[in-house]
Amino acid sequence: MAEKKSYEWFEQRRKTIGLELAHEQITKAFDTVTLLHKATKCFSEKNFSEAKKYIDNLYNAEEEVDKLRSDTFMELSKGAALISDYREDLLHLVKRLDTLADHTKDAARCLEMLSEAEIPQELSEKTVFMTSKLVETAQTLRSSIEKISAAPNEAIKEAKQVGEIEQAIDKEYLKTKNLFIKYGVNMNCGAMVIFDDLIEFIEQAADMCADTADYIQVLSSRE
Repeated sequence: MAEKKSYEWFEQRRKTIGLELAHEQITKAFDTVTLLHKATKCFSEKNFSEAKKYIDNLYNAEEEVDKLRSDTFMELSKGAALISDYREDLLHLVKRLDTLADHTKDAARCLEMLSEAEIPQELSEKTVFMTSKLVETAQTLRSSIEKISAAPNEAIKEAKQVGEIEQAIDKEYLKTKNLFIKYGVNMNCGAMVIFDDLIEFIEQAADMCADTADYIQVLSSRE
């Protein structure tokens, strides 16, 4: 049985199946980030079979996110049990976290395509660092979401922290791209293009966390 999550913002309005579905969708979306980090870590250690297991689990989790998003939208469209503003807020949040899961899935696809490529260890380690910071970003965002109603000031503070972590990821992204000059001569051109896509999807996932955090600040200010 999954650990009970204390999303107090949702607990107050959990009067419809739609809210239950949204709660599960948010949890699954954050799970994809953790699975991506585990996959990149195994990839860096050249444990490709274990990385593939995490990638497959990520794909399954992302499919569940998609289904839950559709089910949530369908349920919330009935709308009888929710005040319109809250329904719209929840839909916006669900959309953003669905996009986050899409970016992590795209990054995982790139990682899978690179399983037989020779990637310099320094680049692999940079990827692991970026995904570790992405996990930190997602965990901080999750904590912020949980505090929207119970502690809105804390929610705003943590939402701002998400933006700060995202900036660190963006800097690491640029540093990693600079390494292409160092390793470009010896890397397969196709592998370099795919690796470039990989780190870009990670950076986009971080951007989506920051975008969601900005939205959380607005929601918290309303409470």
